[in-house]
Amino acid sequence: MRAVERAKHARRLDESLLDQVGPFARLTAAERRQILDRAVSSRFEQGAQIFEEGAVADRFYLLLDGYVRVVRQTKDGEQVIMLHIPSGQLIGIAQAFDRDTYPATAVAASECVALAWPVSFWNVLVEDYPGFAGAAMKTIGLRVKEFNERVVEMATLQVEQRIAHMVLRLVNQAGRKSADGIEIAMPVTRQDLSEMTGSTLHTVSRLLSAWEKKGWVKSGRRRIIVREPHQLVLLSEGRS
Repeated sequence: MRAVERAKHARRLDESLLDQVGPFARLTAAERRQILDRAVSSRFEQGAQIFEEGAVADRFYLLLDGYVRVVRQTKDGEQVIMLHIPSGQLIGIAQAFDRDTYPATAVAASECVALAWPVSFWNVLVEDYPGFAGAAMKTIGLRVKEFNERVVEMATLQVEQRIAHMVLRLVNQAGRKSADGIEIAMPVTRQDLSEMTGSTLHTVSRLLSAWEKKGWVKSGRRRIIVREPHQLVLLSEGRS
């Protein structure tokens, strides 16, 4: 019953909802209507798991609102945060990588609203909607690029540089102006930063405290505000 109610809700959504959403922006209103009619709308509370690493990839999603954290498990069972994905992005697109299982786990970093389609609809979108295909491939390319950059950073940069890089990346993805500087709109803990940068909680806490004393950042519970982004840029480049 719940799935039926969600499907009806998705059909009531106006096609203009997708006007400015990258993969769908080049489609006509009629095409967006056709795609929305196949979607199921879901809401996820903060911390909820959207899909799990290794599970059969039976659907893919468009994140309409909120932020998603993409997590992988190491061979030692440790959790590593690979990506943070903002609204307007596709997630769970295992089919695009010729996979039948999800390569990572997606967790709602904030309350999220997403549209979902069955995995069989992916090929329909790519083949029948050329405007979607081009934009989707660009999204995939950017995601692979970010992943590769993360690998290089982990292998070549000092821990302080890695953490500065990550804070700047989060500012770029989810920054919003506030009275104190640029606030990262999604909840981010010091533990999150340690998992994103391959460092320890102690190291992240020590560095954030030092940066706060210098006036570069302001941090609180699940909250980071960058007050001097230029200083973090210099630090990330090894010039500070």
